[in-house]
Amino acid sequence: MPGIASQRHRFAIPEDLHYLNCAYMAPLSHGVSGAMVEGARLKEQPWNFRPADFFAVVEAFRERAGRLAKVDADRIAVVPSVSYGLAVAAANIPLERGQSIVTLGDQFPSNVYVWQEKAARCGGQVIAVQRPSQSCWSEAVLDAIGPHTAIVAVPHNHWADGRLVDLVAVGEKARAHGAALVLDLTQSLGAMPLDFAAVQPDFAVAACYKWLMGPYGIAMLYVDPKYHDGEPIEHNWINRAGSEDFARLVDYRDDFQPGARRFDMGEKSNPPLLEGAGAALDFLMEFGVEAISAELGHRTEELATEAQDLGLVSAPIGTRAPHFLSLGFPDGVPDGLTQSLAERRVHVSLRGSSLRVTPHLYNTSADTDALVQTLRDCLA
Repeated sequence: MPGIASQRHRFAIPEDLHYLNCAYMAPLSHGVSGAMVEGARLKEQPWNFRPADFFAVVEAFRERAGRLAKVDADRIAVVPSVSYGLAVAAANIPLERGQSIVTLGDQFPSNVYVWQEKAARCGGQVIAVQRPSQSCWSEAVLDAIGPHTAIVAVPHNHWADGRLVDLVAVGEKARAHGAALVLDLTQSLGAMPLDFAAVQPDFAVAACYKWLMGPYGIAMLYVDPKYHDGEPIEHNWINRAGSEDFARLVDYRDDFQPGARRFDMGEKSNPPLLEGAGAALDFLMEFGVEAISAELGHRTEELATEAQDLGLVSAPIGTRAPHFLSLGFPDGVPDGLTQSLAERRVHVSLRGSSLRVTPHLYNTSADTDALVQTLRDCLA
C-alpha cells in the first residue's frame, strides 16, 4: 500500500534544515498561517463582524475537532491550554481523604501539578508509577489502580520516551473501581488513533500546537456527558444560554449553552486561533489519522533500523507510539552531539540519555539521512 508523499512544499521549512521535532512544536503550514491572517483581518472591519459570527467561528472549530476525534461535537469544549482543561477536570471530579490519583513517573508537569494541588487540598495522594522494564507503561498503571483510586490521569504515550499506555485496559479497570479517567492527549491526538467509545475517558484534553498542527494558545477538551451539568472554572457571558441575543444580555441567566460549551474559555471567539486551528485539523483529516499514524510508524521504524546498526537502542512499535522514536545510547550521549546536530541544522530533542526523534509529513529522506550521518560521525 503506497504511503503518504512528503508534504514539505506546504511548509516554510528551508531545504537544508532538518526538523524532526514535532513533539516539541509543529511548524505551521502555509494553509494554517494563511487562515490565521485572514482571521486576524476580520477585525480590520469590525462593523462586518456580526453578533452571530461570535458563535459561528467557534462552532466551526468545534465541529472539526469532533470529526477528528470521532466524537459528538457537543462533547468538545474550546479551551486555551492543557492546564486549563485539566483544571476543569479537577474541579468536577471528587477526591476523598485517603484516596489516590495515579499518574506516570516523570509525566509532563501540566498533568501533575493540578493533581498534586488537589491531593494536598483534599487529603489524598498522588501515586507516580514507574516503568519497571523496557516495556510500555500499562502494567505499572494497571497495578496501581485499586479500591482507593479516585482518578487516573495519564497520556496515551509518555512525552519523553514515547512508550504507550493501553487506555482501553486502563479505562476498564478504572471504571471497575469507580475511578475517573483523565487524559492528556497532547502528544498523540492527530498522530495516533484513539477510540473514545472504547476508552471512555471522563475528560481528555489536547493542545493544538503539537500533533494537531495548529497555533499556540488553543486546545480541545473532551467532556463526557455525565459532566455536562458540571461547574466551569470561569463564568463568562457567551457560555450562558440565550447569549446569542445581544439585546438581552443583562437578562442574567443561570442556565448554560448545551453540552460541553459551559466549559469554553472566555473570549473564545478569536478568529485567528480558531481559523488557524481549524485549517490544521482539515490538513490532518485530508489524509486521516490512521493513515498518518501508519506513515509515521513506517518512517520511525526505518530510522530505528538504521540507528540499531549504529548500536543505538529503541522500543519496538507496539511498545512505543508509532510517531515517537526514543534512541538510547548504551555508552552515554557522545560528547559534542548537540553541537554537531546544531551545526548540521538537525532539530531533535535530547531527553536525558535518549534522543527523541518525532517526524511528520513535512519530512523527507534528506532529514533522516542528515540525522543518521551526524550520529554516525559522533559515534565513530
